[in-house]
Amino acid sequence: MAFGVKAFSLFFFSFGFLFGDESPSLSKDGLVSSSEGEGKTVLQQFPRKADGDLSVEVSGELKQWHAVTLTLDGPFAHELDLNPNPFTDYQFDVLFTHESGEVLRVPGYFAADGNAAQTSAQSGTKWRAHFSPSRTGRWKYEVLFFGAPNLIAGEEKEERSNQLEGIGGVFEIAPSDKQLPDFRARGRLAYVGKHLLQFQGDKSYFLKAGADAPETLLAFSDFDGTEALNKKKGPLKTWSAHKQDWKEGDPTWKEEKGKGLIGALNYLSGKGCNAFSFLSYNVDGDGSNVWPFVHPRKKFHYDCSKLDQWNIVFRHGVEKGLFLHFKMQETEIDDNRSGKKSKVPAALDDGELGPERRLYCRELVARFGHHLALNWNLGEENTQSKEEQLAMAGYIRAIDPYDHHIVVHTYPNQQNKVYNALLGSEEITGVSLQNSSLFDCHKQVLKWTSKSIAKGHPWAVAFDEPGDAQFGMPADPDYPGMKANAKVPSIHDCRKYTLWGVLMAGGMGVEYYFGYKLPQNDLRCEDWRSRDQSWEYCGHALQFFRDENIPIEAMKNRNDLIGNSKNDNSKYCLAKEGEVYLVYLPTGGETEIEISEGDYVVSWFNPRAGEMSEEKDFAGTLQAPDSEDWLALVRKK
Repeated sequence: MAFGVKAFSLFFFSFGFLFGDESPSLSKDGLVSSSEGEGKTVLQQFPRKADGDLSVEVSGELKQWHAVTLTLDGPFAHELDLNPNPFTDYQFDVLFTHESGEVLRVPGYFAADGNAAQTSAQSGTKWRAHFSPSRTGRWKYEVLFFGAPNLIAGEEKEERSNQLEGIGGVFEIAPSDKQLPDFRARGRLAYVGKHLLQFQGDKSYFLKAGADAPETLLAFSDFDGTEALNKKKGPLKTWSAHKQDWKEGDPTWKEEKGKGLIGALNYLSGKGCNAFSFLSYNVDGDGSNVWPFVHPRKKFHYDCSKLDQWNIVFRHGVEKGLFLHFKMQETEIDDNRSGKKSKVPAALDDGELGPERRLYCRELVARFGHHLALNWNLGEENTQSKEEQLAMAGYIRAIDPYDHHIVVHTYPNQQNKVYNALLGSEEITGVSLQNSSLFDCHKQVLKWTSKSIAKGHPWAVAFDEPGDAQFGMPADPDYPGMKANAKVPSIHDCRKYTLWGVLMAGGMGVEYYFGYKLPQNDLRCEDWRSRDQSWEYCGHALQFFRDENIPIEAMKNRNDLIGNSKNDNSKYCLAKEGEVYLVYLPTGGETEIEISEGDYVVSWFNPRAGEMSEEKDFAGTLQAPDSEDWLALVRKK
């Protein structure tokens, strides 16, 4: 590996001089602050250590779509430093250029000692950037390093000069050797101007099914610096029910930590699901137990070890074929709705794109944006103004080198107000829907898919909180705490009208919300086996589309072809006319279908068992095997 670096001695001089700080050996007033709990602050003397030697390490598997990590041994810093603050006053980026001419500018971040997940280090000389190359062949890199007060959090300033000019190198990227379900076998998931996202490796299209709950997934006792600010409402999780699912060779940190949550991801992937969701910031919200900072109130100082531990979990999720749904803030803290700043102390810049929000977005993109399948959700039940939403989305779009999917989620009764205003906006590529009745899912997906297509900027529409707020997706009937006569939706209705209702409307898929009244609810769940049967149904559905090579990207909802012009829940049709038709009958029975001329065959898929019947010649009428739900697959010979 060649680095093409000028003599290090040219750059190895006082970073205090470089960045205009006369005495950087100590933080402001010779002190740094550290936190103990919600309200206590302890001040301690903190001597400065030597800067790094400006060497660069390139690590990871040098393969297409894999994470390639570049680590610079740069200026010493502490995550609690005030002057300079390593998060706001330094900017570390890496410019990656492929031999074809493709160029990506990847934001980097302060990584303490470079092994903080294992050591819990707060200080060090390591600065890191993660790169997931889209092409095989020769790549070169160039380190970009800048320093100035409020550099990151402030508004963009005039053109600056790279203060470590000349540090660079080259490396070769080979093809990936991974197999499904690992997303590295499929490439990066991207918005391509259609109602579904596409993997850029194998060019397949993505349907998702998985867990929207618990929203407090990251409130895990094994993560550093994680505590419950409201223990009665939002206690920490151990995920102990899933320690049995951890396997030898799976990741941990600090020897034995992490097994419960890593095992939970193994379990969900093993059921055939491919998505999970989480809040990355919820201070003063329902759970009030997740934040990326060193302290819930210190928004300009990030917890290096905690975020490295989060990344171990996210990386394992990608390797298990699980889409990462980042919900970036909770509704209670997304803006300053009261009009008085003191009323929403946790809100980032009172909802505007100010220094707190800019830094927050950059840290998430820099640390986690290299993962292949994810979306940035602007927030749960988001109440920012249109202008604030577009400013935040636009900033993410500007700094995310991988141009990930950006979605907006809002309250059921505010869909028209929020989404109509965003239709056609280039910054937004989809919506994350919530409703109060799972029986409304099909119509709502049809509505926003068709409206966005009509505007010339199709949205990928997912249903991520279906059902009544109290119950959502219920636990299996035989799970402890579930009563046989409980007045809750049945798991069968959820399968029929949420899972299949969304897929047959042309939706991107579903994530199940667990409500707040049932066992293993939205804030307290740490046992995904509570919904074991429903995950089975999800796995069957996704497997059907894969096994049968259904051209989902080219299919449209055509309920009119089976006599359902009202688009109610009686029956659904998805079609690529003249080639393939899917007809879902929630309660069996028969239906006529208008079909293009030609000879066709029909087979029946059992959504409950995941079984497919043999093909037979299609005679013109579809007759389900019985009164249960069935999916007819009609194909041209």
